[in-house]
Amino acid sequence: MYNNCMEQFRNYLNLAYRYLSIRNRSEKEMREYLGRKNAAQEIIDKIVTSLKEKKFLNDEEFARSFVLNRARVKPKGKALLKMELRQKGISDDLIKKVLDEVREEIPDELSQAKDLITRRMQKMVGSPRQEIYQKVGGFLARRGFSWEIVKKAIDDSLDNRV
Repeated sequence: MYNNCMEQFRNYLNLAYRYLSIRNRSEKEMREYLGRKNAAQEIIDKIVTSLKEKKFLNDEEFARSFVLNRARVKPKGKALLKMELRQKGISDDLIKKVLDEVREEIPDELSQAKDLITRRMQKMVGSPRQEIYQKVGGFLARRGFSWEIVKKAIDDSLDNRV
């Protein structure tokens, strides 16, 4: 019986390592993954503890790399970033801490929004102002940018075009 438990633990641990080899994961993501693989709760707890001790699971590091990667690859507003991190099981306190820490490492929301809409604004030359606000504003809003940032980014882009 003991050998069977150890073998199950090793098999699920190998699955966890393989899952981590793709990208960093939050503790919640790992627990859900192992649960989907039908691991017993006791085994999941042991694996998560083991991975934390070996520094393979760290929600703070996960959140930091997630935010930095999003800023580089697929910029999103703070509201959407916070929502995505919450869905991955990151606490509100940790989200706030990480966003405050990486503030200097990533462009501000206005710069990100302006970068995102550059090509869209070029395609809409000659379009009525209201249509630009609807289309470009909707594009930015779906990416989690606040209305203040959306309006300022569009206004600045329109002012620069004239």
